[in-house]
Amino acid sequence: MRVIGVDESGKGDFFGPLVIAALLASDADQDRLRSLGARDSKLVADSRALAIDEMLREEFSHAVVVISPSEYNRRYQQIRNLNKLLAAGHAEVIDRLALQSGADQAISDKFGKPELIEGELAKRGQNIPLRQLTGGEAIAQVAAASILARAEFIRQMDAMSQKFAVDFPKGAAAQVDQAGRTFVRIHGEAALSQVAKLHFKNYQRVVQSRLAGS
Repeated sequence: MRVIGVDESGKGDFFGPLVIAALLASDADQDRLRSLGARDSKLVADSRALAIDEMLREEFSHAVVVISPSEYNRRYQQIRNLNKLLAAGHAEVIDRLALQSGADQAISDKFGKPELIEGELAKRGQNIPLRQLTGGEAIAQVAAASILARAEFIRQMDAMSQKFAVDFPKGAAAQVDQAGRTFVRIHGEAALSQVAKLHFKNYQRVVQSRLAGS
Protein backbone atom coordinates (compact mmCIF):
# COMPACT_ATOMS: atom_id res chain seq x y z
CA MET A 1 0.00 0.00 0.00
CA ARG A 2 1.24 3.48 -0.92
CA VAL A 3 0.74 5.72 2.10
CA ILE A 4 1.00 9.50 2.53
CA GLY A 5 2.13 10.47 6.02
CA VAL A 6 1.39 14.00 7.24
CA ASP A 7 2.61 16.08 10.18
CA GLU A 8 3.37 19.68 11.10
CA SER A 9 5.90 21.82 12.92
CA GLY A 10 5.68 25.26 14.48
CA LYS A 11 2.17 25.19 15.93
CA GLY A 12 3.52 25.53 19.48
CA ASP A 13 6.15 28.14 18.62
CA PHE A 14 5.46 31.86 19.06
CA PHE A 15 8.08 32.77 16.47
CA GLY A 16 8.23 31.39 12.96
CA PRO A 17 5.89 29.83 10.43
CA LEU A 18 3.55 26.89 10.56
CA VAL A 19 4.94 24.13 8.34
CA ILE A 20 2.94 21.11 7.17
CA ALA A 21 4.66 18.27 5.31
CA ALA A 22 3.60 15.06 3.61
CA LEU A 23 5.71 12.15 2.42
CA LEU A 24 4.70 9.20 0.25
CA ALA A 25 6.14 5.73 0.78
CA SER A 26 4.94 2.18 0.40
CA ASP A 27 4.58 -0.17 3.35
CA ALA A 28 7.64 -1.98 2.02
CA ASP A 29 9.66 1.24 2.50
CA GLN A 30 9.05 1.52 6.24
CA ASP A 31 12.32 -0.16 7.21
CA ARG A 32 14.19 2.15 4.84
CA LEU A 33 12.52 5.21 6.38
CA ARG A 34 13.50 4.07 9.87
CA SER A 35 17.07 3.33 8.75
CA LEU A 36 17.34 6.90 7.46
CA GLY A 37 16.29 8.17 10.88
CA ALA A 38 12.56 8.80 10.51
CA ARG A 39 11.09 9.25 13.98
CA ASP A 40 9.17 11.87 15.94
CA SER A 41 11.13 15.05 15.14
CA LYS A 42 10.72 16.30 18.72
CA LEU A 43 13.21 13.59 19.68
CA VAL A 44 15.80 14.63 17.06
CA ALA A 45 18.43 17.37 17.31
CA ASP A 46 18.15 20.18 14.76
CA SER A 47 21.36 19.28 12.93
CA ARG A 48 20.29 15.64 12.68
CA ALA A 49 16.80 16.58 11.46
CA LEU A 50 18.34 18.64 8.65
CA ALA A 51 20.56 15.73 7.60
CA ILE A 52 17.70 13.21 7.64
CA ASP A 53 15.51 15.66 5.74
CA GLU A 54 18.04 15.86 2.92
CA MET A 55 18.08 12.08 2.51
CA LEU A 56 14.29 11.76 2.68
CA ARG A 57 13.80 14.44 0.03
CA GLU A 58 16.22 12.68 -2.30
CA GLU A 59 14.48 9.30 -2.09
CA PHE A 60 10.77 9.96 -1.55
CA SER A 61 7.99 12.04 -3.06
CA HIS A 62 6.93 14.79 -0.71
CA ALA A 63 5.06 18.07 -0.38
CA VAL A 64 5.69 20.92 2.05
CA VAL A 65 3.54 23.96 2.80
CA VAL A 66 5.00 26.93 4.69
CA ILE A 67 2.50 29.38 6.20
CA SER A 68 4.55 32.46 7.02
CA PRO A 69 3.80 34.39 10.22
CA SER A 70 2.16 37.18 8.24
CA GLU A 71 -0.06 34.74 6.34
CA TYR A 72 -0.75 32.75 9.51
CA ASN A 73 -1.94 35.89 11.32
CA ARG A 74 -4.13 36.87 8.38
CA ARG A 75 -5.79 33.45 8.26
CA TYR A 76 -6.16 33.18 12.02
CA GLN A 77 -7.80 36.60 12.14
CA GLN A 78 -10.44 35.27 9.76
CA ILE A 79 -11.19 31.87 11.30
CA ARG A 80 -10.06 32.21 14.95
CA ASN A 81 -9.35 28.50 15.17
CA LEU A 82 -5.92 26.90 14.97
CA ASN A 83 -7.25 23.41 14.26
CA LYS A 84 -9.19 24.66 11.24
CA LEU A 85 -6.07 26.39 9.97
CA LEU A 86 -4.09 23.20 10.49
CA ALA A 87 -6.74 21.12 8.73
CA ALA A 88 -6.55 23.32 5.65
CA GLY A 89 -2.78 22.90 5.53
CA HIS A 90 -2.99 19.14 5.98
CA ALA A 91 -5.56 18.88 3.20
CA GLU A 92 -3.37 20.95 0.90
CA VAL A 93 -0.30 18.72 1.18
CA ILE A 94 -2.37 15.52 1.03
CA ASP A 95 -4.18 16.69 -2.08
CA ARG A 96 -1.00 17.87 -3.77
CA LEU A 97 0.82 14.59 -3.18
CA ALA A 98 -2.20 12.38 -3.90
CA LEU A 99 -2.69 14.04 -7.29
CA GLN A 100 0.97 13.42 -8.14
CA SER A 101 1.18 9.83 -6.92
CA GLY A 102 -2.16 8.05 -6.86
CA ALA A 103 -1.60 7.03 -3.23
CA ASP A 104 -3.88 4.48 -1.56
CA GLN A 105 -4.23 6.14 1.84
CA ALA A 106 -3.22 9.16 3.92
CA ILE A 107 -2.35 9.05 7.63
CA SER A 108 -2.18 12.17 9.78
CA ASP A 109 -1.13 12.73 13.36
CA LYS A 110 -4.44 13.55 15.06
CA PHE A 111 -4.86 17.08 16.41
CA GLY A 112 -8.60 17.80 16.43
CA LYS A 113 -11.97 16.59 15.24
CA PRO A 114 -11.54 14.11 12.36
CA GLU A 115 -14.11 15.88 10.24
CA LEU A 116 -11.92 19.01 9.99
CA ILE A 117 -9.39 17.52 7.57
CA GLU A 118 -12.07 15.42 5.91
CA GLY A 119 -14.11 18.53 5.22
CA GLU A 120 -11.13 20.38 3.76
CA LEU A 121 -10.31 17.42 1.51
CA ALA A 122 -13.93 17.31 0.34
CA LYS A 123 -13.73 20.99 -0.62
CA ARG A 124 -10.85 20.05 -2.90
CA GLY A 125 -12.73 17.09 -4.37
CA GLN A 126 -10.18 14.75 -2.84
CA ASN A 127 -11.56 11.42 -1.60
CA ILE A 128 -8.40 9.55 -0.58
CA PRO A 129 -9.03 7.36 2.50
CA LEU A 130 -7.72 9.16 5.60
CA ARG A 131 -6.71 7.84 9.02
CA GLN A 132 -6.03 10.24 11.90
CA LEU A 133 -4.06 8.67 14.72
CA THR A 134 -2.99 9.92 18.14
CA GLY A 135 0.76 9.37 18.25
CA GLY A 136 0.81 9.06 14.48
CA GLU A 137 4.61 9.29 14.41
CA ALA A 138 4.59 5.57 15.25
CA ILE A 139 3.82 5.17 11.53
CA ALA A 140 7.06 5.54 9.56
CA GLN A 141 5.55 7.75 6.87
CA VAL A 142 4.15 10.16 9.47
CA ALA A 143 7.48 10.20 11.33
CA ALA A 144 9.23 11.05 8.06
CA ALA A 145 6.76 13.87 7.42
CA SER A 146 7.48 15.10 10.94
CA ILE A 147 11.17 15.35 10.06
CA LEU A 148 10.46 17.20 6.80
CA ALA A 149 8.25 19.72 8.57
CA ARG A 150 10.72 20.26 11.40
CA ALA A 151 13.69 20.71 9.08
CA GLU A 152 11.86 23.30 7.02
CA PHE A 153 10.80 25.10 10.21
CA ILE A 154 14.45 25.21 11.30
CA ARG A 155 15.53 26.64 7.94
CA GLN A 156 12.80 29.25 8.04
CA MET A 157 13.75 30.27 11.59
CA ASP A 158 17.42 30.58 10.62
CA ALA A 159 16.55 32.73 7.61
CA MET A 160 14.31 34.92 9.77
CA SER A 161 17.07 35.37 12.36
CA GLN A 162 19.51 36.46 9.66
CA LYS A 163 17.02 38.85 8.09
CA PHE A 164 16.12 40.63 11.31
CA ALA A 165 19.43 40.19 13.20
CA VAL A 166 17.60 38.68 16.19
CA ASP A 167 18.01 35.20 17.68
CA PHE A 168 14.50 33.72 17.70
CA PRO A 169 14.16 30.89 20.25
CA LYS A 170 11.72 28.07 19.68
CA GLY A 171 8.71 27.37 21.87
CA ALA A 172 6.75 29.83 23.99
CA ALA A 173 8.68 30.06 27.28
CA ALA A 174 10.17 33.06 29.10
CA GLN A 175 13.18 33.41 26.79
CA VAL A 176 10.76 33.82 23.91
CA ASP A 177 9.19 36.85 25.63
CA GLN A 178 12.64 38.38 26.06
CA ALA A 179 13.44 37.86 22.39
CA GLY A 180 10.12 39.51 21.54
CA ARG A 181 11.04 42.58 23.59
CA THR A 182 14.42 42.72 21.87
CA PHE A 183 12.76 42.48 18.47
CA VAL A 184 10.30 45.27 19.28
CA ARG A 185 13.09 47.57 20.48
CA ILE A 186 14.91 47.09 17.17
CA HIS A 187 12.09 46.78 14.63
CA GLY A 188 8.96 48.13 16.32
CA GLU A 189 5.79 46.49 17.56
CA ALA A 190 4.04 46.55 14.18
CA ALA A 191 6.73 44.31 12.69
CA LEU A 192 5.93 41.48 15.14
CA SER A 193 3.28 40.19 12.73
CA GLN A 194 6.09 39.33 10.30
CA VAL A 195 7.85 36.99 12.71
CA ALA A 196 5.37 35.82 15.36
CA LYS A 197 1.92 34.28 15.85
CA LEU A 198 -0.01 37.11 17.44
CA HIS A 199 -2.75 35.07 19.14
CA PHE A 200 -0.17 33.50 21.49
CA LYS A 201 -0.13 34.80 25.07
CA ASN A 202 3.51 35.76 24.51
CA TYR A 203 2.33 38.66 22.37
CA GLN A 204 0.41 40.27 25.22
CA ARG A 205 3.33 39.79 27.60
CA VAL A 206 5.73 41.40 25.13
CA VAL A 207 3.43 44.34 24.43
CA GLN A 208 2.36 44.89 28.03
CA SER A 209 5.94 44.88 29.29
CA ARG A 210 6.83 47.47 26.66
CA LEU A 211 3.89 49.68 27.68
CA ALA A 212 4.99 49.34 31.30
CA GLY A 213 8.46 50.48 30.29
CA SER A 214 10.22 47.27 31.21
